Amino acid sequence: MPTHRQARTRDVNDVVITGLGATTPLGGDVESSWQALLAGKSGVRRLDDWPEDIPTQIAALYAEDPASHLEKARARRLDRSQQAAIVGAREAWENAGSPDVDPDRLAVVIGTGIGGAVTLLAQHDLRLERGARRVSPHMVPMLMPNGPAAAVGLEVGARGGVHTTVSACASGAEALALGLDLIRAGRVDVVVAGGAEACIHPTPFAGFGMARAMSTNNDDPEAASRPFDAARNGFVMGEGTAVMVLESAEHAAARGATPIVRLAGAGITSDSYDMVAPEPSGSGAARAIRLALRNGGVDAADVHHVNAHATSTPVGDIAEAAAIRAAIGDHALISATKASTGHMMGASGAVEALFTILALRDQVAPHILNLTDPDADPNVQALDLVRDEPRKAEMKAAINNSFGFGGHNAALLFTTA
Repeated sequence: MPTHRQARTRDVNDVVITGLGATTPLGGDVESSWQALLAGKSGVRRLDDWPEDIPTQIAALYAEDPASHLEKARARRLDRSQQAAIVGAREAWENAGSPDVDPDRLAVVIGTGIGGAVTLLAQHDLRLERGARRVSPHMVPMLMPNGPAAAVGLEVGARGGVHTTVSACASGAEALALGLDLIRAGRVDVVVAGGAEACIHPTPFAGFGMARAMSTNNDDPEAASRPFDAARNGFVMGEGTAVMVLESAEHAAARGATPIVRLAGAGITSDSYDMVAPEPSGSGAARAIRLALRNGGVDAADVHHVNAHATSTPVGDIAEAAAIRAAIGDHALISATKASTGHMMGASGAVEALFTILALRDQVAPHILNLTDPDADPNVQALDLVRDEPRKAEMKAAINNSFGFGGHNAALLFTTA
């Protein structure tokens, strides 16, 4: 018997997206982030006052401090990831027209890969330096992985459930997939869903550095993230948040809301191969894409755009190229927006889903920054990688890929509304 994710969904209520919100390394809101991406700007820069013994000295920080958009007293009681989640949620809610929805029929799903790790590390240092009595009484709710979701739930008054997906770098994508399922199951009418991350700290950098996973191109930060390029040498860590309002099409129509796109399907699989390395053939990722297509009732030939996970790592990009070719073919336009934003960890799936939605809205595929010499791998060579400048095209369906440590694979399918 097919699972709920495998069944075709033509006979269930459509789920549409009616509101978008974000704060990223490219801008403090959706439109500034999108226009900066299309303009070929990079959010990566050299870090100030960074320990010299950390090999990687670069990152993509929020373009605007999330705390600057919140009341000071409230900001002090929130981890940076929670602050950003609220900023994104406020924009998305307003963009959706502040839906009039029964709170019991409103849910929240915010994914994060790490949550309030920076709070935990800072409070640990404070205890060692100044004693236990100096530790913040707000520490525990600030460091909880469910903190961003809880903060957003309080912000919008959700009583239909507040959920957190924690699946490494697939967390934000899985949040949207869960939101899709909640509405299709009839449990709620509206879901505020997305991802938030803020974990720029020397200790995580040291760990990734020892694993040789991060780029050390410190002298040219903006060129450090090079998805699919022969000269790629690891990812660049970034901060990011994207939040969207998902609604049943029936609920949106009843209140006169205009859908931006349709969230048509989702596919989730696991590699069961290695804790950090993807399965080399990309078979698990390809299965996730196929499940998303089947879930949404869309043929592979009708997918015109893919925003690839493409972290700029030697192994990961090759496996994904194979997966895209196996599941979709060679015809779709391929973007890889981490070249501009860095790798936003658990928020990547949500921010990159946002860019995929905007690509459909504006009928333009963003170009891949820093792609000057595509890898010689046959699958990379066969893909229609968008280079040099954004490309206008008629696009009716698009896929966003997200993969994470632990073998997580998530694919989201969007179609024009």
